[in-house]
Amino acid sequence: MSRYARQMILPEVGAEGQSRLARAHVLVVGAGGLGCPVLLYLGGAGVGRLTIMDGDVVEESNLHRQVLYSMADIGLPKAEAARQHLLAANPGLQVTAQAARLDAANAVQTVAAADLVVDAADSFAVSYILSDECLRQGKVLISASALGQSGYAGGFCGGAPSLRAVFPDLPAQAATCATAGVMGPVVGLIGALQAQLALKVLLWHQPSPLGQLFVFRLGELQVSTFRFDEAEEPEDALPFIAASHITPQDTVIELRDAAEAPQPAVPQALRVARADLPAAGLPRDKRVVLCCRSGLRAWGAAQDLRQAGYRNLALLAAGNSA
Repeated sequence: MSRYARQMILPEVGAEGQSRLARAHVLVVGAGGLGCPVLLYLGGAGVGRLTIMDGDVVEESNLHRQVLYSMADIGLPKAEAARQHLLAANPGLQVTAQAARLDAANAVQTVAAADLVVDAADSFAVSYILSDECLRQGKVLISASALGQSGYAGGFCGGAPSLRAVFPDLPAQAATCATAGVMGPVVGLIGALQAQLALKVLLWHQPSPLGQLFVFRLGELQVSTFRFDEAEEPEDALPFIAASHITPQDTVIELRDAAEAPQPAVPQALRVARADLPAAGLPRDKRVVLCCRSGLRAWGAAQDLRQAGYRNLALLAAGNSA
């Protein structure tokens, strides 16, 4: 009996749908709490080619929610460990592991190679970079986020509004699973939904998940959904760039202090605290690139500069170290 018999018996799948899945190439960015169920279910469904992109390694603190891994994987790159487990479960897959962070430099080629992109990253910058690139290339983006006992998942781009159209502004403060915590079943549920939304797109099922957002508040046992088909794209979106995109003509502001980042993101960067930016006398005829760890402080600093009349701005999320 075929591995996919119980799936193919569905009239909306059948042999034709299964063949469509086998020919599909899905890029999954992030192999953590969301990415693990996404990868398990897409691989289990027979999506023929999967590219996994994640720059982190497996840690013991991941295991309560990242159910693809075991104690034997601790210290291994997540992308490679995930690849090994997927192939052990389904040797017929083609799985490529990229143990690297996605940024604005590598996103163009990486997104172009895929039929559909799943954003399972724990990074504002990565989510916006993926959304920008998927919108530009006309690729579908299935994006999600989860923290604590809440989260969302939805279908963006590919003819639907982008993530920026629904979330034009970043939050004032950032929390992560490491700082605020997360329940394992929450990311499992939302990640499984991401996989289901991706399969619906690949199988051309209706109604389409594009232009729809699902919101989970499981602490209150509340689930809601809404359409955003008419959401408008922001006219003056702040772009996230890669360090390799910085030119000698750019004015680069390093918002991290020396204790957080002993070396600035690029040698030409000037260390200026956000509070001191309006009085720093930055040139208005050059692009100003604002740099911090996650991009959140850079986003806030850019809003300050916009109020002061600056327009040529860009953001760099440099990570934990330069």
